[in-house]
Amino acid sequence: MLEAVRNAFRLPDLRQKLLITLGLLMLYRLAANIPLPGVDHQALAVIFQQSDNILLNFLNFFSGGGLSRMGVMALGVYPYITASIILQLLIPIVPALEELSKEGEAGRAKINQYTLWLTIPLALLQAIAQGTLLSSDVIAGGVAVLPNWGFSANAWFPTVTMIIGMTAGTMLGVWLGQLITEQGIGNGVSLIIFAGILSSVPFQVRLLSQNWVLLIVFLIVTVATIILIVWVQEGQRRIPVQYGKRVRTMRGNRMMMVGGQSTYIPLRVNTAGMIPLIFAQSLLILPSTLASYFVARPDWIGAIANSIFQFFSPTNVFYWIFYFLLTAAFTYFYTDVMFRQQNLPETLQKQGGFIPGIRPGPRTEQYLNGVLSRITLVGAVFLGFMAVLPYIVGSLADAIFGGGVGVLTNYNSLIISSSGMLIVVGVVLDTMKQIEAQLLMRNYEGFIR
Repeated sequence: MLEAVRNAFRLPDLRQKLLITLGLLMLYRLAANIPLPGVDHQALAVIFQQSDNILLNFLNFFSGGGLSRMGVMALGVYPYITASIILQLLIPIVPALEELSKEGEAGRAKINQYTLWLTIPLALLQAIAQGTLLSSDVIAGGVAVLPNWGFSANAWFPTVTMIIGMTAGTMLGVWLGQLITEQGIGNGVSLIIFAGILSSVPFQVRLLSQNWVLLIVFLIVTVATIILIVWVQEGQRRIPVQYGKRVRTMRGNRMMMVGGQSTYIPLRVNTAGMIPLIFAQSLLILPSTLASYFVARPDWIGAIANSIFQFFSPTNVFYWIFYFLLTAAFTYFYTDVMFRQQNLPETLQKQGGFIPGIRPGPRTEQYLNGVLSRITLVGAVFLGFMAVLPYIVGSLADAIFGGGVGVLTNYNSLIISSSGMLIVVGVVLDTMKQIEAQLLMRNYEGFIR
């Protein structure tokens, strides 16, 4: 691997792409430290040190720790991710979008433009929601993080300033991500999320280093999780495909008939990637978020809200059961959506390809759906296990070390070992494959021999 890195830096164009990628990531991390005006940073520190609010931890996770600093990058690129997911789900539903998806590069560019337009209102709405949540004195233990938040005569200007600042930060992050994709190596938005997740690792290690036994346990769990993720992410079922079409071609100065060739369709075990975890988490935090606005009321509404808040708390075992089931269900749903967009049976039939022993057309579609359903079961169970991994490790830590282990029982501390690690490993594998392809084009050895 080190030899491959040296080979990559020996090539001027590839070295330039790597340096551009590193430079833009550093620029994003520097921008993440630009503060917003009107923020009580002491109250903000209280929230993330003492509070186990799953909504704030989830948003802080996807912003790469930007929410805990309450800077211009407080939203991260999460609104862009949400917009991308919405557009992907709308493609098989809206005929115009489905036609654009079939137009190749021009169609994808148009869909990406629609995604950028949708990102702006989503960022505005999320900025308002986060500001409203942080302005509540109930969240921060009696002290509002944003004391000047609101749309009254005296507060509207700082409020609008913060909303515009967070929205602009999101669009800046998306722009930097697209520059990385075009001028650098790897998927830019994924690399930005990757850098944000890794930025929290030193803090987590520092907390864990207070107890060397817990640190060793955490490292063992991390290594085992990485091995499992790589094994599942790279797993695929190869469906053989035979092309029987004969075509005319020139061999030297002679016209010859050349027969078809054999290839395969790689059906991945985890086609959906990280998306089902995001779907399930977003759906689970909605009830507790709505209930958090009414828990302080002394009447029956407050009692119901408190019950809902406690039921959807990560300290409740039913929360993790629902998390597992929702993740598995969304895995099947999103995999089916992605498979329908590819339209493999029709594409094979148009290209003269067929699966040996299977008739083209509806029989091929039925066969592929059956195979995909079976291997998706493994992917769904895997993602469900990754979703509940913090609860499993935390429970085991409590059983082995007793209560009060703190760090390992905290959801925010363990998110790097489950959802975050899935993103980290996926981004590393994708970037390595792109560098590998660049090196192989120049007859260099890459990462995989």
